[in-house]
Amino acid sequence: MSINNSNQDGVAGQGFDEVFDVVVVGFGFAGGAAALAAHDSGARVLLLEKMPDPGGISICAGGGVRTVTDRQQGRAYLRKTVGPDVPDDVIDMMTEGMLGLETYFRNLAKINDAAIRVRDRGGNYPFPGHEALGIVEVAQIPGFDARKEYPHARGRLLGPNVFKLLHDNIRARDITVRLETAARRLIIIDGEVAGIEVSQQGLTRRIGARRGVILATGGFESDPEMQRKYWQIRPVMPAATRANTGDGIRMAQAAGADLWHMWHFHGSYGFRHVDADYPFALRVKRLPDWTPEVNTPEVAMSWIVLNQSGRRFMNEYHPYLQDTGHRPLDQFDPVTQRFPHIPAFLVVDEEGRKRYPLGQAVLNDRAVEPYVWSDDNLKEVENGILQKADTLEELAALIGADANTLRASLERWNRQCAEGLDEDFARPGASMLPVRTAPFYVGRLWPLVNNTQGGPAHDASQRVLNPFKEPIARLYTAGELGSIWGFLYLGAGNLAECFITGQVAGKHAAALIPRELS
Repeated sequence: MSINNSNQDGVAGQGFDEVFDVVVVGFGFAGGAAALAAHDSGARVLLLEKMPDPGGISICAGGGVRTVTDRQQGRAYLRKTVGPDVPDDVIDMMTEGMLGLETYFRNLAKINDAAIRVRDRGGNYPFPGHEALGIVEVAQIPGFDARKEYPHARGRLLGPNVFKLLHDNIRARDITVRLETAARRLIIIDGEVAGIEVSQQGLTRRIGARRGVILATGGFESDPEMQRKYWQIRPVMPAATRANTGDGIRMAQAAGADLWHMWHFHGSYGFRHVDADYPFALRVKRLPDWTPEVNTPEVAMSWIVLNQSGRRFMNEYHPYLQDTGHRPLDQFDPVTQRFPHIPAFLVVDEEGRKRYPLGQAVLNDRAVEPYVWSDDNLKEVENGILQKADTLEELAALIGADANTLRASLERWNRQCAEGLDEDFARPGASMLPVRTAPFYVGRLWPLVNNTQGGPAHDASQRVLNPFKEPIARLYTAGELGSIWGFLYLGAGNLAECFITGQVAGKHAAALIPRELS
């Protein structure tokens, strides 16, 4: 008897509809890299994706893939930024993988003559080794038009280039790819993962995996129920995909997996669309990152953020705003039994409104028409994402704050702008702009998640571990499902992790002695 999603032993008449050596679940960067590695190691591979189009969150990324330029210093930075819960040998694996990424990408680029570019880029924080880091990018692919080939995706910068390079390599190999095929449950026989149950076109199928199953399903950005189990902050809106609903986490848990740093997610603050059915947050404008004690912002930030009382409560321009911008919103007041910073309010004046678009859409979903933010922010005033106030009294009414409190907040901010010193929250002086020229504009801000970092704990071979730190036989994880980043994220580190852990999981699974399945 075969047992689905259980550790009960015993098997007779396994009843698989088909059998492969390695089954990879999720076709983003991590799943694609895992499928390539397993295939190139001699395995017969099936690559599954639940959505109609591949790419996941990966295709929406900026496209820089993090590298290290010095083994010892780079490792020192990783050891500090990932937090204390990641074992040293996992750090070693990541360090070695990051050292090899330039060669890896140059080998992938042989398929389509992609131009690979390498540049130095320091860490986000002044930890030891912050200078020993770099970036590898897919700068150009001859004849590639991202909007034509991947019309379902609206990403940033070079993310589509990276996916195109990966996709072309998948297409060139004898790897079976199935879209619109959702993994439901692991099949466990005699204490080992032996396959997976999937749903395809309304039918349930049982697929055997002679060597192993690799879960590369991403996290739980679009599962509010799972978020409530692990996060105090709520609600948190997804930024890019509806696909990531914690599938891999549930399957791994049912097989006995331990979990780590489920609290940690890569996120910020952003706007809601006025259409309640629009499923994604609209991210605030991405301004250049900066590193404390190393450099300061090069671009002024046109806005301030106020709470429901009309007061500033945060440094609006964190060193890596797209990673930690949500954290100051995560405060619950037991006296009022509410979150006083959710929603918060982005406020600009007329000069700030003219400076640049305040938001943008980033997504991968063919069923959603991407929102295009206007250059002058006036479309958003017309449709209600932003609201206009001709006076401070009107602005206070839109926020629901006391007018005198709001006036005092703006007067204090403008005085500090003139002095170039934020005495309250230490926002960098070069980023400070006054808010004083009517009319004023305000938009409600909500926490948003770009991607989660928590998930199944794993070892340096990407084997999923149980709570006793023992590997669950023939079960692997890759990418952001159980990411190493458990403290302060390293920009472009998730992309590096996708390609490194995908390679490690694919090679290790393919090297296992196959079991007999029928």
